[in-house]
Amino acid sequence: MRQTLKSFKHQRGLALVETAIVLPFLIFVMLAASEFTNAFVQHTTLTKAVRDGARYVAEEAIDGTLTLNLSANLIDETKRLVVYGDRDQNGGTPVVYGLNINDVSVIDAGGDNIEVRVDYAYTGILGSVLPSFGYGADLPLLFNLRASVTMRAL
Repeated sequence: MRQTLKSFKHQRGLALVETAIVLPFLIFVMLAASEFTNAFVQHTTLTKAVRDGARYVAEEAIDGTLTLNLSANLIDETKRLVVYGDRDQNGGTPVVYGLNINDVSVIDAGGDNIEVRVDYAYTGILGSVLPSFGYGADLPLLFNLRASVTMRAL
């Protein structure tokens, strides 16, 4: 019993030292996981929005003569549908923060196929850099998320 108390006194403060060593790594892992999750959710949201836009334009692009007709109005409605979730909305809150109409393209891909694409510049929750707290180089968080869907016009 006496030996256990003696060894316990020699380890006083050891838990604090271990915490100080491990804490930066744990914080880095938590920040990296949250950034990865945020990027994944934004990419999934973009993919769904592009799919909805492609479905809409595929239904509306064939006119009465069964030829593909991508009018400027149809392209504009599709872009608004992808960005705002509503083809009649001319502003408001985009489905993903910072997404705008210029990030969306609607293209005649040939063979009665229509491609809807979004190129979105992703910026992380923490800004443009994930800090490494002195354990290596900081990780840049600026990259493009691309979602693209090609559908045959109905």
